[in-house]
Amino acid sequence: MLTQPLLDKLSRLGLAGFRTALEEQLHNPQYADLPFEERLGLLVDIETTRRANNRFQRRVRTARFPLPATMEDLDLSPRRGLQRSQVLQLAHSEWVGQHLNMLVLGPTGAGKTFLACALGRAACQAEYNVRYERTSRLLQSLELARADGSYPQLLAQLARLHLLIFDDWLRDPLSSTQARDLLEILDDRYGRRATMVVTQVPVPDWHSRIPD
Repeated sequence: MLTQPLLDKLSRLGLAGFRTALEEQLHNPQYADLPFEERLGLLVDIETTRRANNRFQRRVRTARFPLPATMEDLDLSPRRGLQRSQVLQLAHSEWVGQHLNMLVLGPTGAGKTFLACALGRAACQAEYNVRYERTSRLLQSLELARADGSYPQLLAQLARLHLLIFDDWLRDPLSSTQARDLLEILDDRYGRRATMVVTQVPVPDWHSRIPD
């Protein structure tokens, strides 16, 4: 079989990583001494890695993180007050698979959003679907969805997410309708999906900001 037709077929099949790696093998004499199975295994590994990275990048784009935060960039020095072992354990994202919830509490400027984005990105790396939302903007989206008839679809979409991150939780007091909207979302997720709440509002103050 001629080389170019083979390369063209690989492109049509969407095997871009496989094609690039094969071209490298064809032009690099160091691969000539390797057994066929080993060369094929290298090609498959490269294509598998490419696809996994593409899926990861799609999950990150869909999550809509406001910061390009990573666990590697997270400051875990003692002055931050973070427990290194605990944070690194959370970065494995097992808590997401176990449908547990997380509260990230602290004053303005403490780096809560950065931590939330870093943990959310780690969850994307673990192949979970994540969405970051500022609570006020999500409530606006729910109001618009109710007006145009897409409210049930939006609720279903949020319920399917492996991890939903609420930032600026209860920064502003809720209306009765907004409280019911959040209750609908949390009822759908409790025990089925993981939720992260990021807020500067102390927990004892939450009830005064939620009507009824």
